[in-house]
Amino acid sequence: MPPYLCRLCCCALLAASSAFAADPPLEFDCLVEARQDIAVRSPVEGVIESVQVERGSLLKRGQLIATLSSGPERAALELARSRATMEGELNSAEARVDLARKKWERAEELLKRNFVSANARDEAEAEYRLAREQLRAAQESRQLAEFEVKRAEQILTQRTIRSPVTGIVVEVVLRPGELATSNQREPIVRVMEIDPLNVELILPVSAFGKIKSGQRAQVTLEPPVGGTYSARVEVVDRTVDAASGTFGVRLALPNPGGRIPAGVKCRARF
Repeated sequence: MPPYLCRLCCCALLAASSAFAADPPLEFDCLVEARQDIAVRSPVEGVIESVQVERGSLLKRGQLIATLSSGPERAALELARSRATMEGELNSAEARVDLARKKWERAEELLKRNFVSANARDEAEAEYRLAREQLRAAQESRQLAEFEVKRAEQILTQRTIRSPVTGIVVEVVLRPGELATSNQREPIVRVMEIDPLNVELILPVSAFGKIKSGQRAQVTLEPPVGGTYSARVEVVDRTVDAASGTFGVRLALPNPGGRIPAGVKCRARF
């Protein structure tokens, strides 16, 4: 290799090594936290009939947690369904319309032959229009009955408490026989969402601008849990705490199967 190429290669290597030395990896202490800590309450007042979970139960979004006593609500739903499926009033209204239409058509033909008066024709037409209005009222009543069924179904649905997230039950507070209300201080259960987990960091202001949203970081958990996992920067605070000279960063750490417990200390490397 010619001497000048060797010198160029050496210069390139020196520049790369100096750039690497000028931009060392950033490492900070961090804490793994649950994504959400949710106090699950009832939207309506009622006595708890059953609780389907225990402390430590893994939940999927929409899974049944508890049911409230719902005898009157179920009866109201059955009554509304019965009214919505009644055909008598609607069928009789349709029959009246059909009969009145035929009478009006006959009156029209007879009027053309001068067998009836115009007044008789007008009465037949008015009877037909009245029958049509009665049919329309019956159809509206049927539609209102269907709406009442949907309303009763929604009321009954509120007696069933389901998990709002996929997570784990950390505490069962109320038991069957106890009263549950939406404004009660104590929830029925507490559920934590643990996939993904939040990794919270408090960084010095000197690191502001060096951490970007979407950036990847290696998160190493402290013993006895251990292990290194990849996480993504989700939130970078746009404000700095003047008193401490720090700002917050949040990473999203995937946790399929809940293998990583919340509350573990860690070390994040960017």
